[in-house]
Amino acid sequence: MIGKLAPAVSAALLAAGLSTAAMAQTTTLRIQTHYAPETVSGKLAAQLLQGAPFHMFFSADQAKPKLLLKRGIATSGSSFTYALGGLALWSSDPTIDPERVLREGRFTKIALANPRLAPYGIAATEVLLNLTLLEASKPRWVLGENIAQTYQFVESGNAELGFVAASQIMENGKLIKGASWPVPQNLHNPIRQDAVLIGKQPSRAAREFAAFVSGAEVTNIIERYGYQTGEADSRAAP
Repeated sequence: MIGKLAPAVSAALLAAGLSTAAMAQTTTLRIQTHYAPETVSGKLAAQLLQGAPFHMFFSADQAKPKLLLKRGIATSGSSFTYALGGLALWSSDPTIDPERVLREGRFTKIALANPRLAPYGIAATEVLLNLTLLEASKPRWVLGENIAQTYQFVESGNAELGFVAASQIMENGKLIKGASWPVPQNLHNPIRQDAVLIGKQPSRAAREFAAFVSGAEVTNIIERYGYQTGEADSRAAP
């Protein structure tokens, strides 16, 4: 039983792109969702810096957990990489080949998360650079504040293509809708997503949940929802 820990963990998981519904498939812990769609890792980290009563934080990057550790908010030695984010080039039109459309430049607008704000945006620019398409594509960029807004640009038709998180378009290992090109990992640096415990003396429930998230059952779920875990540090928090 997670008790008061559940809402914070649930919100953090959702901010990082993980599904609490999926987690519920393999645990008897009661997970209650307290989450606003616009919430992202940065906003949750800011709340933690202001004293928000979270017990564990799942981030969509490594920078924010490192900041919390540096400020003494997170538990020393508790950081671990729970997943590697998967990047996909996605179109809401199921009849097209996104990779071919990108390479041939047959698009008017392409959406990506702002690389100054989001790790998936940084990865998207690395892909374009490695394909020698960075400068040519810039006039056609539509920048989202975060990966959720980037997805909305493509889904609404405001952009024909967009670099999104694979977790946004995959469920149980299958594409939900549209057409997708899973971007090869050698075209961008790994999108490492870290988690940390919060507080100098984290509760037993938080420690147990950290161990649970690092276990094989959850790893399988994470992979079904568009993430990779093969290179992730699966060490449970102490």
